[in-house]
Amino acid sequence: MPEMAAVSAFLQPGAPRPYPAHYMDTAIQTYRDICKNMVLAERCVLLSAEILKSQSKYSEAAALLIRLTSEDSDLRSALLLEQAAHCFINMKSPMVRKYAFHMILAGHRFSKAGQKKHALRCYCQAMQVYKGKGWSLAEDHINFTIGRQSYTLRQLDNAVSAFRHILINESKQSAAQQGAFLREYLYVYKNVSQLSPDGPLPQLPLPYINSSATRVFFGHDRRPADGEKQAATHVSLDQEYDSESSQQWRELEEQVVAVVNRGVIPSNFYPTQYCLNSYSDNSRFPLAVVEEPITVEVAFRNPLKVPLLLTDLSLLWKFQSKDSSGKDNEEARLKLFPHHMGELHILGVVYNLGTIQGYMTVDGIGALPGCHTGKIITLLNRYRTRKHSLSMSVRGRQDLEIQGPRLNNTKEEKTSIKYGPDRRLDPIITAEMPLLEVFFIHFPTGLLCGEIRKAYVEFVNVSKCPLTGLKVVSKRPEFFTFGGNTAVLTPLSPSASENCSAYKTVVTDSTSVCTALISSASSVDFGTGIGSQPEVIPVPLPDTVLLPGASVQLPMWLRGPDEEGVHEINFLFYYESVKKQPKIRHRILRHTAVICTSRSLNVRATVCRSNSLEDEEGRGGNMLVFVDVENTNTSEAGVKEFHIVQVSSSSKHWRLQKSVNLSENKDAKLASREKGKFCFKAIRCKEKEVATQPSEKYTFADIIFGNEQIISSASPCADFFYRSLSSELKKAQLSVHAEKQSIEDAVRLIQKCSEVDLNIVVLWKAYVVEDSKQLILEGQHHVLLRTIGKEAFSCPQKQEPPEMELLKFFRPENTTVPLRPSVEQLSNLIKTSLHYPESFNHPFHQKSLCLVPVTLLLSNCSKADVDVIVDLRHKTTSPEALEIHGSFTWLGQTQYKLQLKSQEIHSLQLKACFVHTGVYNLGTPRVFAKLSDQVTVFETSQQNSMPALIIINNV
Repeated sequence: MPEMAAVSAFLQPGAPRPYPAHYMDTAIQTYRDICKNMVLAERCVLLSAEILKSQSKYSEAAALLIRLTSEDSDLRSALLLEQAAHCFINMKSPMVRKYAFHMILAGHRFSKAGQKKHALRCYCQAMQVYKGKGWSLAEDHINFTIGRQSYTLRQLDNAVSAFRHILINESKQSAAQQGAFLREYLYVYKNVSQLSPDGPLPQLPLPYINSSATRVFFGHDRRPADGEKQAATHVSLDQEYDSESSQQWRELEEQVVAVVNRGVIPSNFYPTQYCLNSYSDNSRFPLAVVEEPITVEVAFRNPLKVPLLLTDLSLLWKFQSKDSSGKDNEEARLKLFPHHMGELHILGVVYNLGTIQGYMTVDGIGALPGCHTGKIITLLNRYRTRKHSLSMSVRGRQDLEIQGPRLNNTKEEKTSIKYGPDRRLDPIITAEMPLLEVFFIHFPTGLLCGEIRKAYVEFVNVSKCPLTGLKVVSKRPEFFTFGGNTAVLTPLSPSASENCSAYKTVVTDSTSVCTALISSASSVDFGTGIGSQPEVIPVPLPDTVLLPGASVQLPMWLRGPDEEGVHEINFLFYYESVKKQPKIRHRILRHTAVICTSRSLNVRATVCRSNSLEDEEGRGGNMLVFVDVENTNTSEAGVKEFHIVQVSSSSKHWRLQKSVNLSENKDAKLASREKGKFCFKAIRCKEKEVATQPSEKYTFADIIFGNEQIISSASPCADFFYRSLSSELKKAQLSVHAEKQSIEDAVRLIQKCSEVDLNIVVLWKAYVVEDSKQLILEGQHHVLLRTIGKEAFSCPQKQEPPEMELLKFFRPENTTVPLRPSVEQLSNLIKTSLHYPESFNHPFHQKSLCLVPVTLLLSNCSKADVDVIVDLRHKTTSPEALEIHGSFTWLGQTQYKLQLKSQEIHSLQLKACFVHTGVYNLGTPRVFAKLSDQVTVFETSQQNSMPALIIINNV
């Protein structure tokens, strides 16, 4: 009766009356609890719910529907929960989460009631709410249930898609739950693939592939070291990208290409790239060579806490032949060896995905280390792995899709999002090219500074076509040499020499050890002439060609860098094919040598003009060279002592003549921290020698301290001298070039008088005890003397950091100071020297005036005519000087005006008058000079700082 009363009240026409919901509640309770008739109770609930919904009372309707759910009937509860969910979503302010939650509950009860389709429908509708909200655990549960229900209903594609979503999200499930999800996915996936075994391979969700990190390598893997053979480091996938190093290699390649093309880089030049990655320029189609492998490195990441087992990993690719006669081949292969010219497109990766049976977890963490993230490299031979017992394994693919760099050049590109092409996976296969392999034999890892060591380099052509034009370029050409261009300049192998010296040596007569032995060589023969590039060195291949399969070993001399420490020296080998190819003009091979140098000798030298009487051979240009050699080695390398075996000079205009050491001891050996001093006389080369020699001809002079001469004008001594010379000259030109342009001609001529181009080479031997055996090491140091009176060093001196000073603010004045030469430069314009007896005996009791003849020698050191004024009227006015040295008078003419031609020597005969005994200083004449075509007069000072003392005795 309450049920019918409630319905009647709701249906009564006229003025609306409130719906008596309590009548219906009484009826429902009576049917359910007293009558025990759930069907009638359900009828009341559904009827009342519809009445409430018609009055927009969705909340009360939902509560009524939920109240009747129970455990005794899954189907009834599922229907009521679904209806309640619809009430929540139809509210004025929809309660979306309650709708989704009750749809999940309804789906669960439908599933228990065996209504799979209804259950799947409820879960799918709930998924629309939970998707993308960050509720990963809820999403995992819903997707897992959808997957199972879809599989039961044979909706296999939906099942695979649902399980896929569980795996591709960053799962927060435990390892055990993730393992269950993965096994379910693999099981469903396997059933799907069995339905269409001949269909295309579908996409696998695991592991993750970072496509932008894909690297492509062209060429063979580098061979490992074999005994004394060390393969060139070249390029490999094991090397990390370094932008600075990459720029250095590019500059080296540009340098050698410019030399090959007569100083001009071709407009179509593009630097060689053997390894393409996200940092390289991938806008162009890369070039690969027929019959040479292509290696692809794919970066995988496992987001799960359980290990993934990948087997039979292969590359998926497509090839289009150059003549377009062949059809596309989609066979998955790992070892890519292109046999024809054409276009290759690497599409993706094909593999078997499986799990490991019996995998255990500890506290949710996988017990197998290294299985979470990692890189898998597609090797050149087919990937093999040790056999695991698999619970499930499926085969699928993943595509490699790489997005190019963001374009940001034009205004349109800046205002929109556009990406450029990335073609690293689309190489063009070109015709055969030669392939060079380089091996270094007996290549040292440690040297003394300046030490000379001989090694060998083996060049192997492993291709089927000959190579030519082999060159090597390096930023450190002073480190190595292949010897001179002529066989005469290159010594034989060390075994042919009695003492296994790397130098070319000659046994000499012991009577000639003090006098220099003269030879000459042209810098052009050593690749450092005018206009040459000493950094680019031709490799002296026999007949300039290396045939297919052929190999050749060449000697290579090394010299330890002058600075101690670890040095990384880059070599870039350049070569071409005998048959010119339109796409690939050349190929390169890289090598980085790491050398650790330890201290040996430190050499410093100075040069000054000699004040001695000039002889016919000297022609007025004699100089003294002082060389200090210090043993700075601390015996860390087992060095006992150093022996200075020879000092040589090399210059276009000067040469050492003889040693003027006071000591007769010929054994110049230096123990640790000992220092040796040497003095040599240097003279100008003869006019006829200079006139007949080319501008790049150098005269070498060897002063030996033993019975064996090292020919300094031959390899490898001259090689390293020329390379060090060109390296230093290049540095000097960069720093002085701009300054020289603004110097006035007159001042420049005077400055030139202070300049000298004399280079000193100190050759030594060191005795080392290693494994109770004594070894002999050899080496050489160079000192480049450029300015008279200025000290030069064999190794760069460390600059002390300047002390902090207070800032000074001043207003710069716009006054230009005329350029004037320095006092040191003026003193070298006219060289003056007084020649007189050291003591003079005179009988003052017989003759009161003592007259002493004195010769004043004037030498014009410049290459211009010079007007000279000699003034004898100057007297010492210093009281201290008068106390020590007495006063005297110059007799005769008191002023002389002369003009000296270029490098002319003139002597003035003077007379000094003394009235009593004593010690006198004759250095009182003042000398003024000016260039003949200039107005400015400069006063020159005496070169010697010591006074010209004479002793007058009475007899």
